[in-house]
Amino acid sequence: MTRGISGFGAYIPQARLQRSAIVEANAWFDASLKSLGQGQRSMCNWDEDTITMGVEAAADCLAGFDGYVPKSLYFASTTFPFFDRQNSVVLAEALNLPRQLLAMDVAASQRAATSALLALLRGEQDGMVVASEHRRAKSGSRAEMLWGDAAAAIAAGGGPVLAEFVGGESLATDFVDHYRGGEFDYDWEERWIRDEGYLKIVPETVSALLKNCGVEAASIAHFILPTDQARTPPAVAKKMGVNPAAIVDNQAATVGVAGAAQPLLLLARTLESAKPGDLILLAAFGQGCDALLFRATAAIGSFKPGRGVSGTLAAGREESSYARFLAFNNLVERDIGKRGETDKQTYLSGYNRRRDLVTSFLGGKCRECGAAQIPREKYCINPDCNALDSQDSYSFADKQGVVLTWTADRLTFDWSPPAYFGMVQFDGGGKLMMDFTEVREGSIDSGSRISVHFRIRQFDPQRGFRKYFWKARII
Repeated sequence: MTRGISGFGAYIPQARLQRSAIVEANAWFDASLKSLGQGQRSMCNWDEDTITMGVEAAADCLAGFDGYVPKSLYFASTTFPFFDRQNSVVLAEALNLPRQLLAMDVAASQRAATSALLALLRGEQDGMVVASEHRRAKSGSRAEMLWGDAAAAIAAGGGPVLAEFVGGESLATDFVDHYRGGEFDYDWEERWIRDEGYLKIVPETVSALLKNCGVEAASIAHFILPTDQARTPPAVAKKMGVNPAAIVDNQAATVGVAGAAQPLLLLARTLESAKPGDLILLAAFGQGCDALLFRATAAIGSFKPGRGVSGTLAAGREESSYARFLAFNNLVERDIGKRGETDKQTYLSGYNRRRDLVTSFLGGKCRECGAAQIPREKYCINPDCNALDSQDSYSFADKQGVVLTWTADRLTFDWSPPAYFGMVQFDGGGKLMMDFTEVREGSIDSGSRISVHFRIRQFDPQRGFRKYFWKARII
């Protein structure tokens, strides 16, 4: 059986922070930042993290299938919100995947996603790899300028192979170009990383792969090498004999480099434009190197994700407030006022009882009359029915709807005031009072169309917990 990629998806947060705003705030201290001040970087909203972005990317991928259910789920990141709670299981429940699922977190390396993808493609089970990254950096640093937030998903199984897996090679070596033992990354000199790291480790790994596959470097049509060093991919390509025209743009000017998610994000972008027969070489660097070789098949153009990289790129909106970026990334200590000081403890027994609603966004549909409702209760909400215990599980996670009523409240505490909330009427039935996220002033009104998205509802900083729920966003 031919193994390979059968689907892909991506998510990039809507907000795109203009790098000129970072320069304006920090050039007084480091004038060299001006040389990096062109373009923009993606920026998570306050209620987004690696899990919520992973849900978006995975859902975008699954939208291209007709009922595909993966049997395994690998979730890769170096910025998981939980150190000891399986993040991939939260992801799986938000996607309403069956419990009979191999779920695995893969972490601690910039090549976590490619290692997971290698493991999936070398196995026999269908599955999906999701990679997501939300890295924090010190204010005014080169990393803050060049990094970005994003997620991507790659599926194997459930449909025709879009890109055949030709072969893979891994090299494990503890070359410490950077590390994070505390709150922020610490890295070494850029030139040394390039000369002793990329230019030695990547060619060694790729050469072994191409030799084993009987492929010439000059025949590579797309060469993906994620890095925030602009000159490194051309230098590596030249050393290996790869055509410079094959180098895939790292999207540094439009998104920034999204850490462990960057390899899959660029792979998804490449799959959108690849032609049948194209050879795609993906190399990921970090304590060694992973190299994967794919050949696009005749089915390459047949898969259509929900939005894909192109669609989520086009959905961006300009953000010019550096102060908002600092606040959303918890890089400044804010005065949240007395209304924000209430205890946010989560009673885990109560959460467990309503996990189907809170995480999977499941309501009910009456077997007697067909009425849909959320939340699901003992009795049917239809006054002409009122049947007891007649409701089957019914997902609202993929439903759209309209705003019936809404409020913008500056008294209620919100990390990005005002707090928007109101009543939503879902297509096909069901109403729910919901929070709205990423509302721009003047963009919401009664009758506005909405989609729903898995987001952070509240933080509990005292215990290091965060509560997730679904929010409405104006389409």
